[in-house]
Parts: sequence; C-alpha cells; structure tokens
Amino acid sequence: MTRLNKKVLCFVDEYGTAGDDGFALGCVMVWARECGKVDKAFSDLLPPNVNEVHAVDWSNNALQSLLGRFAQTDAPASLIMLNKTIDVAGASRPEIYARGVIETVKTGMKRFGKAQGIRETLGNVEVITDANEQNSDPEFARVIEAARHHDGRFKGVTRVVPLDSAASRVLQLADIVAYTRSWVNKAEINARGLSESYEIELL
Repeated sequence: MTRLNKKVLCFVDEYGTAGDDGFALGCVMVWARECGKVDKAFSDLLPPNVNEVHAVDWSNNALQSLLGRFAQTDAPASLIMLNKTIDVAGASRPEIYARGVIETVKTGMKRFGKAQGIRETLGNVEVITDANEQNSDPEFARVIEAARHHDGRFKGVTRVVPLDSAASRVLQLADIVAYTRSWVNKAEINARGLSESYEIELL
C-alpha cells in the first residue's frame, strides 16, 4: 500500500461563530497511525485532574506555556497545525461552517502532502470536527457531501464526522490552535511568532 492510501486524520475546531467577523478554524493533521503519539505527547503535558481542555477556560499564559512545551515534545514529524480565517459566502451558518471546513481541509491536505513528499492529490482523509449546532445541521452535511463528490482536492476526504471533543485530546488541541486567532486579533502575536514559538501556520 502506498502512502497515498494510508489514512490521514484531520481534526477541526472553531474560534468564534460561523458568519460572524473573526470566525476562524484550527486544523491538526497527522497520519492516523501516528495519532496516538500526538495524543500522548499532548496529554502528558496536562495536569492530572484535567478531563477536557476548553481553550476559552484557560488563561493565555497557561495556553502559551502548554503550546510551547508541546512544540518541544517528540510529537510525530507528520503533524501539521493550521489556523485559517474564514471569509466565505453562505445562506446560513451551517453552510458557511461547511464551506470553511472544506477550504481549511483542502489547504491542510495541500500542506500535508507537500511536507510528506506526496505529489499526487492526497486521499483517504478522515475529518473530525467538534460537534456543534452548525456541523450537526443537515445543511452542513449536504454541502460537505457535495464537495466530497465534486470539489477537486476535497474528493480525497472519505467522511466528515462531528464528535464530542471530550472524546479526543487531539480535537482539544485543535480547539487551542483555533483559539490562537484571538491573540492575533489582539496583536499579541503575529504569523511569524505563531510559527516559531508553537509551529502553527497562520492563514
């Protein structure tokens, strides 16, 4: 089996609300076989009494310390983290959310494939989103399914699964990646700082 057919996991969480100014998505991508290593590297940095990480409930200092230490771990080299602002048109919040996920995942797939030396379009990508009102809506599913069948690079996505973030540490990491947009909006950090300090690409 070639690398092209090996499963890639893409975790997506949001900052803000679809359709509002400042809406952004955080994306974490990794080979499925290496996801457990990301989970452990992140989990080992958390206090033992933490059940679920919600970035909004943590201080900026605590989050920056956590991300800084995570960047120093032996997390898999295939791991990429992106923060993308979403400015797409749509008739409803679920549609805007779906189109934002599509654009973010397509960008992530391009970056991931390039980093892994894959020249062909990346395939066998499973997307996991933090379950919410927008991505649990039938309109979200309709837009996603249409893109899976007709939208170029996104046809490499096998499915998009909303999941309670309590079930996944890596989805919680994606929440923090998304939340870093608030630091950018407040001019507390820029794209270079996010990349150099935390290995997060700002888009």
